[in-house]
Amino acid sequence: MTTKRDLILATAAFALLAAAPALADTWPQRPITFIVPFPAGGGTDTFARPLAAQLDQQLSQRIIIENRGGAGGTVGASAAAKAKPDGYTFFVGAAHHAIAPALYPKLDYNIQTDFIPIAVIAQPPQVIVVHPGKVQAKTVAELVEFARKNPEKLNYASAGNGTTHHLAGELFQISTKTKMTHVPYRGAGPALQDTVAGQVDLLFDGLGSSAAQIQSGALRALAVAAPTRSEAVPNVPTAKEAGLEGFEVSTWYALWAPKGTPPEIVTRMREEVQKSLKTPAIEAVWKKSGSPMPSLTGEEFGKFVTAEVERWGKVVKEAQVKLE
Repeated sequence: MTTKRDLILATAAFALLAAAPALADTWPQRPITFIVPFPAGGGTDTFARPLAAQLDQQLSQRIIIENRGGAGGTVGASAAAKAKPDGYTFFVGAAHHAIAPALYPKLDYNIQTDFIPIAVIAQPPQVIVVHPGKVQAKTVAELVEFARKNPEKLNYASAGNGTTHHLAGELFQISTKTKMTHVPYRGAGPALQDTVAGQVDLLFDGLGSSAAQIQSGALRALAVAAPTRSEAVPNVPTAKEAGLEGFEVSTWYALWAPKGTPPEIVTRMREEVQKSLKTPAIEAVWKKSGSPMPSLTGEEFGKFVTAEVERWGKVVKEAQVKLE
């Protein structure tokens, strides 16, 4: 027998279901924050800021970039995981966050379970760049020859311990039987700035942040760690062409929502991101930065992250990478 209480509960449930489309239609009603876990000027910023500007127009609300650097991007990730899941805070992370679990055993968040995957937003390859005034090498072969004759004399910058920049440097040393000094920074921006300034010799960087410096001549690119050359720097050989067989590393960037964010808002944001990635303005920036247009969203993106966590976990173990 249907009771008055059952009728009230059924009415309430129906009201919630009826309100769901309205939530997606009325959101957002105030500015949205994108937490970027690195200082301004790095690869994450290179893609997060243009995307935010495009979403500003589409959503008719401002997207605020909040840079929170530190500990290889884990400080910002921790803050994002604890943010109120109301659809007004999102996290712009990177491949580094699939590496972090293998290096930081006491993380207070889980990239696979404390976030809802929205979409991969960019996937530029890594590139080996040197300061032209400090490093005479014009090819990878010349760099390797010098490094072998002068162990630990060369130093390379990275966006921080455990980032793809760091691991790319470790893999390079293993592949070439060389030894260089690692200089970790609090993000790709500061690392790039000091490489351009000549404070460090070289950098394994995401092409998104270093393309402009390569094009201007401030840095010399020796190889792109990708299977094919990049349109952004077509004269730079691939790692294979330069003699580094199997040296392929990309730095992907992606958008997540904190766990518990209403599914209607998650769906809407996925749709808006995919729409923005198809605009001429975004396509032009991505092309200039050397990134192909990504297509991973939702569940497929989630599976990709799981695979990346496993992949980088093996690399960290095999390379015996330790936090400095």
